[in-house]
Amino acid sequence: MWIGLQCDIEDEGEAAPRTTVIDTAIIKAPPGKGCPRCGGVVFAAEQVLAKGREWHRKCYKCHDCTKTLDSIIACDGPDKDVYCKTCYGKKWGPHGYGFACGSGFLQTDGLTEEEISASRPFYNPDTTAIKAPAGQGCPRCGGMVFAAEQQLAKGTMWHKKCFNCAECHRPLDSMLACDGPDKEIHCRSCYSKLFGPKGFGFGHTPTLVSTNGDHAPSYIDAKPQVGQKRTDGHGCARCGYPVYAAEQMISKNRLWHKRCFSCAECHRSLDSTNLNDAPDGDIYCRGCYNRNFGPKGVGFGMGAGTLTMA
Repeated sequence: MWIGLQCDIEDEGEAAPRTTVIDTAIIKAPPGKGCPRCGGVVFAAEQVLAKGREWHRKCYKCHDCTKTLDSIIACDGPDKDVYCKTCYGKKWGPHGYGFACGSGFLQTDGLTEEEISASRPFYNPDTTAIKAPAGQGCPRCGGMVFAAEQQLAKGTMWHKKCFNCAECHRPLDSMLACDGPDKEIHCRSCYSKLFGPKGFGFGHTPTLVSTNGDHAPSYIDAKPQVGQKRTDGHGCARCGYPVYAAEQMISKNRLWHKRCFSCAECHRSLDSTNLNDAPDGDIYCRGCYNRNFGPKGVGFGMGAGTLTMA
């Protein structure tokens, strides 16, 4: 038995399908209302908008390289035509090194050296070229500070170029800048050298800083030694001098200086995690508290297995 398929379509051979070329300019539009490229009527199914003007999709191409355009790469030229970004840069953009087809591309288009030099953007690094009224400009140079280049420090405006350390000229930011008593700005290191406490352990830690080379620096004792001791019980529990809010530490409703807030025996600095209030009214670290007031015998004191003798 013979089984076959029957097709009603006649064999037309290997002829390629015919391509219909549509001429968009067949139906002319009134002057100023049609497609800017061909002048034909633009219907809704084929229109592309650019700056309020209607284009055929077929006509919406770069005027020079005929590259198909979209809203990302289309550029409207001064001649009321459309270009891609590359052709727009070549024809209408600035000329010279670093312009036109991308940074590093030299596009001169027959220009002379004088014309190329004249077309380069001019940058004047002199921040004092435009003087500001007294007290309103940059504190370093006195020039006018514009919004694109300003840096703020304590309500004063600085140029980005001027916002550096007055000593080492290191560029500063909000984390590094320190306002000095001389109304200048310094980095942390230079500020410590100029205005910080002097002596071993201060200044450029752990460097030994000395302002006078004739003698060795002396250690500055920060324990308060000025004023009268409080007799009403409101002073520091260790030294008796007044305690101000910026330096106070609190333990069982008693005030202490930060420097005095240490173990009465080993002088270790204390905090809320290792503080122990003793029956004698003083404060101790855990180890010293156990040695002085903890239970005695084997397994007590400084740890299990240690024999602590009173």
